[in-house]
Amino acid sequence: MEPDITPVARALDARQIPYRVFRHAGNVGSVEQAAEERGMTPGQVIRSILFRVGPGEFVMVLIAGTDQISWPGLRRYLGQSRLTLATEAEVLATTGYRLGAVSPFGLPQPVRILADRSALLPEEISLGSGVKNTAIILKREDLVRALGEVEYGDFRKIDE
Repeated sequence: MEPDITPVARALDARQIPYRVFRHAGNVGSVEQAAEERGMTPGQVIRSILFRVGPGEFVMVLIAGTDQISWPGLRRYLGQSRLTLATEAEVLATTGYRLGAVSPFGLPQPVRILADRSALLPEEISLGSGVKNTAIILKREDLVRALGEVEYGDFRKIDE
């Protein structure tokens, strides 16, 4: 594989979406560290979190930086009384990516994607590339165009 060709880069290339690849010098241990090394704020780092909503049924939520998901709000939105975080094995099986490299692009199978509105406020955003310690950086409008038909909502925890 070429150094800057990650699974997500290939998926974005196929959609003709401009981006740049950022490789961290070492392991990334936090959103804050990732943001600092990328010259960004934590709010510009989008996390892609996979939830199991039923047997073999998953939903991915895109949320900014250190924001937390509102579990009651997400359950309400999905009409689910129960949901759980996907296990590490389920994340790998469903997305093809390891924890820390998950992205809504280049997935081996369709996954329902929800995007928190606040995650799409910054003009420039970074997200998982499919490869650990490597990120994709792109403009908000390019991300929105690449995402296509996703569901936008307010999924972050405010004060419950």
